[in-house]
Parts: sequence; structure tokens; C-alpha cells
Amino acid sequence: MFMKSFRMLLVAMTMVVVAGCTDLVVEPKSTVTGANIFTDQGSYRSFIAKLYAGLAVTGQQGAAGSPDIAGIDEGFSHYIRLLWQMQELPTDEAAIAWNDAGVQELNTQIWASSNQFLGAMYSRVFYQVVLANEFLRETTPAKLSERGVGAALRTEIGQYRAEARFLRALSYWHGIDLFGDIPLVTEANILGSAAPAQSSRAAIFAYIESELIAIKAELPAAGTGDYGRADQGAVSMLLAKLYLNATVYSGADRNAAALAEAQSVIASGGFQLDNNYRDIFLADNHTSPEIIFAVPQDGLRTRTWGGSTFLVHAAVGNEMNAGAYGIDGGWWGLRLKPQAYALYPGGAGGPDRRSSYLVTNGQSVAMGSLTDFKQGIGAPKYSNVTSSGAPGSDKTFPDTDYPMFRLADAYLMYAEAVLRGGGGTRAQALTYVNALRQRAYGDASGNITDAQLTLDFILDERGRELLWEGHRRTDLIRFDRFTDNGLWAWKGGVPAGRLTESFRDLYPLPASELLANRNLRQNPGYGQ
Repeated sequence: MFMKSFRMLLVAMTMVVVAGCTDLVVEPKSTVTGANIFTDQGSYRSFIAKLYAGLAVTGQQGAAGSPDIAGIDEGFSHYIRLLWQMQELPTDEAAIAWNDAGVQELNTQIWASSNQFLGAMYSRVFYQVVLANEFLRETTPAKLSERGVGAALRTEIGQYRAEARFLRALSYWHGIDLFGDIPLVTEANILGSAAPAQSSRAAIFAYIESELIAIKAELPAAGTGDYGRADQGAVSMLLAKLYLNATVYSGADRNAAALAEAQSVIASGGFQLDNNYRDIFLADNHTSPEIIFAVPQDGLRTRTWGGSTFLVHAAVGNEMNAGAYGIDGGWWGLRLKPQAYALYPGGAGGPDRRSSYLVTNGQSVAMGSLTDFKQGIGAPKYSNVTSSGAPGSDKTFPDTDYPMFRLADAYLMYAEAVLRGGGGTRAQALTYVNALRQRAYGDASGNITDAQLTLDFILDERGRELLWEGHRRTDLIRFDRFTDNGLWAWKGGVPAGRLTESFRDLYPLPASELLANRNLRQNPGYGQ
């Protein structure tokens, strides 16, 4: 496993403390340069490890102490923790009980450009972009020739370059999905030059697409690469996500392309549905045949207060036994909103076994208070115990990897693309959906008929199958249910929920970025 076996080899050159990440007039704060760091040829491997580490850890030192991102508590600055909160808390799926500055704004869709989490996520996106750009600048054929890099290492570096471009594309996808029009900065932009111009969402969409198409053949075939690293399956999943949401990002219908990429993953044979749904979210989930791209976590080597540490601990509290989840204590934070719980027939313990981990003891379905952990059904989906019931390697920092892309999502994307006119067949779509239903119910009793296969059903099934996996906001926007259509508890800041303004389909650009880069225009509805 790339991330775990490398023990997070972090390169000194990447110690960039970020305030306004897209203020590229400011060079990385480091005395180490490309002229001396790459005299050790192992540094290329270390640098690409750091790019992956940007998704998994928060800085240069253990769980905390030398952060990549300044101006926010280091645990709050974790890439996946930030992304998860922005994708889940404003939706019908999750609420958090804490009162830290900015948290309740996410719960209710009432945020401003000063929100600390929005600023940190924007910085995380461009931190990854800046590092990827620097790696690509320092690994050109000319640079490698200057350093006398041999043929074997050049071949390895060729794959590293493709991986760096994938990771940059991934972050740019998150950037346009969350913020819309943002700067497009590549290795061609020289550090210390003028502040970058703002690009359109559609232009960056096209750039991401072109990058992914260009690198696909340079990566291992789907399912054959090292765990935790990008392969062709990860590229196809990202392309499918991009295409499925193309009408939102660019106004174009790309459902046929989304279907083709989803089918490419399925037909590759590199991945299979896990026989046990719960195993996908446990401490040994690196063995799951279903995970296409994961952000690895390790209780001994990748310690962080974000990532799965947050997802495991924050969902445990009240009458739940923390030891049963392999941790030393719960944080009394995350629960289900009533609308998410209502998606499971029979509730916790009902025929849909995907609800088996839900906790009702001491918890109410109703959520009259956002800050009372006892209000809202418990949903400790991620757990620091293995499939055999053994605890993870550490009771504070879980071993549970974050499954960013998995095969079940490809099945559901294929079905949705069929229903949206992207080709394929309804029969195949029904087969894929019912494969997930049969796993969920243990037999064919959960199967649906062709007449039941509708877009509304797909949205609900995504809510059941992919609950708390960081997809919900994007899904609701694609289905036109996020703001001025669709109600759930505390949407708009009232217990019963209210419709919100459609401009909140985009987050505002952070106020700090508008000050750092005068080329930026604020998203409509948020002022300037």
C-alpha cells in the first residue's frame, strides 16, 4: 500500500504555509529548491507521496504541530474532513452538534464568505494544485537530463507525472463543484508572477477532461495499481463524475460519456462488489475488492484529527459503547437528519441491512435541536474495528481508509445516465441496481421492477447506498433539490426547514481570497 508503506515521506520543499493559496505572487516559504532537493533521486518518490499525503494528513508532523494550512485549527483543515463537511452537513443526510465558529452555518445553508471552513477548503484545493504544478515543473525531460536521471527512473517518473496530473484534476473538480469560477493555474504559471485571472467553470471542466484523457493510458489498468494510488479505474470514475454533472458545470449534456466511463470501470473486471457492505467501512477496508480509489489512513503512520479520525469519533456518543467502534471515546457530533433515516424501510434493523449500524438507543428521530447530540439517529458508519472484530492499531487514530470512489457508485451512475438519455439499456441498469439491492437485503426480496426504476428512486438509492460518503450535496444539486426545491430539518435555519436561495448551490469565494487576488469576482448573491 503506497501511502502506508512509504510512512508518509514528506519533502521539505513542500512545507508551504498557506494564507491566500491562490496569491501566486507569494512563493513557497522554503530554503529548499529544485536545484538541491532532487540530487537524491528518491526525492521524486517522496514528492509524489507528499501529493497523496495532502489528502490524508494536515501537515509535516504527526497529528498536529506543523500545518500545511494556517489560520484554522489543524484538525479542521484536513482535506477530506473539509470536503465531507461541505458535501454532507448542508444536506438532508447529516448534522453536527458542535458550536465551533462556522459549523452551524454549514448545517443550515446560511454561510458567508468569511466562513473558516470554506476558506480552508479553497486553500486545500490550491495547495494541492501548487504542489502538483511544482512537481511537474521539476520533472520535465530537460530537468531530468540535467540531473542525469537514468532510463528506469524516468519511466517511474512518467507514471508519477500522470498521478500528479490526476491529483491536480481531482482537486480542480472539487474546486469547480464547490466554488464555480476559480483561477486555472498550471505548471506554465511562474511562481512570483502576477495574480492569476479567474477562469470559468466550463473552461476548467474542459481542462480537467483533457488532462484525464491525456493521462489515462499512462496509468496501470483498472484494479492493477498499488492500493491508494490512481489507476485507470480512478480516472474513469472521476471522468464519470465530471460528465454526470456536466449540465451543472458547463450546460452540456454528457450523460452518454458518463455512462461509457462508468461501464468502463464495471467491465474492467478490476473491481467487484464486496460481499459484505459493512466491510467497506472498517479498519481493514483496504482488502475490499470494491474500493477503486481510497485515501488511506493508518493509526500508527498517518495520524490526523481529520479524515477517518473525525468520521469515526464524531459519530459516537451518548449510549454508544466507544470500544465497540475501536476507539477510546466518542465526540458526540454527527447524527442523521430525519429525512435520511426515513429512506430506510423499517428504520434501524429493518430489511435493508445497510441500516444495521444505525443506533436508536437514547436517540430520537426528530431533531428539534441541532446542538443536542441525542436528537437525530446515530450513524457510526465508519468504524475502527476489522471485519474479524479486532480493534485497529490505535484507539485514537483509526486505520479505516476513506473510500472516495467505489464500484457501487459506478453501478448507480450507469443507471442514472440511462434514465437521463445517455444510452445503455434499462435492463442493464436494473440489473446493476438490483445487485446492490440483493446485497442490501440478502436476497431478491429487495429487488425493484422496471417501473420502479426512476430518477427519484435513483436519488433515494444513492442516499441509502452512499450515505455519508461525501456525494450528497453534488447529487442534490444535479437533481435540483439542494436549495429552492426540497425540504429537510434545519435547512435555512428553521427546525422544519425552508427553501433557500438558488445562489447557494455554489459556495462563496472566501473573503480572504478576494483581498489577496483582485482579479476574482464573487459568486452572485454574496456581494463582493
